Amino acid sequence: MPLGAIDEPQTSRGALAAAALRCFGRGALDLVLPPQCLACAKPVTEDGALCVACWGGLKPIDRPFCERLGTPFAADFGPGLLSPAAIARPPAFDRMRAVARFDGTARELVHRLKYADGAHLARPLGRMMARAGHELLGPDVTLVPVPLHWRRLWRRRFNQSALLAREIARLSGARLVPEAVVRVKPTRPQVGLTAAQRAENLAGAFRVADGVALKGVRIVLVDDVVTTGSTIDRLTRLLRRAGARSVDALVFAMVVNDG
Repeated sequence: MPLGAIDEPQTSRGALAAAALRCFGRGALDLVLPPQCLACAKPVTEDGALCVACWGGLKPIDRPFCERLGTPFAADFGPGLLSPAAIARPPAFDRMRAVARFDGTARELVHRLKYADGAHLARPLGRMMARAGHELLGPDVTLVPVPLHWRRLWRRRFNQSALLAREIARLSGARLVPEAVVRVKPTRPQVGLTAAQRAENLAGAFRVADGVALKGVRIVLVDDVVTTGSTIDRLTRLLRRAGARSVDALVFAMVVNDG
């Protein structure tokens, strides 16, 4: 009998034994450290999940929405529509997509990611972003995370946007260039600033890193949350000057003004 005919059952038995051992290990770990809700840390049935209450507090952004800004519409008036805001003040970027409104559970998840040593949240949040922004993604796309100034990076120890972009790249096959853009000037939060103050705050804040070639490249900017959109807009203009063919944006949450 060929030697392979003898080895095959042994190999199968070994694979089954290894799989059983992994299942046993996961079960034993769940007994000691049961899976917790991503947002509130209450026990849930599986890793990377939300409890019923937190799931109910997540406000996803699904179609119908503005094709440029990604902001939701109250009613479906047909495909391809733009919001009044996008028509009155067209953004520099081509399209923006978000998982959810920056409210309730989404706000809690972003805060836990950024301020509560929540780097482990980047993987499940990145999965949600990859689904929400699937039409923007592909192997021909380059992901560029919004950079932090080195002082803030030193305090936080990680760039949450880069962690999210890494997971999105893993799932979509897109190319990740985490340091394509450098933040050379610390900036204060944009919320509450006038348009003129936002422009002054961001003036000279970014530059394309030395040796990074972006001519003809399709770019998707990645960030955790967008509030006024000024930062994404400023980065888009910078990338277009560097020769980018198109610039889209993908964020986990966005501030939506219903009024």
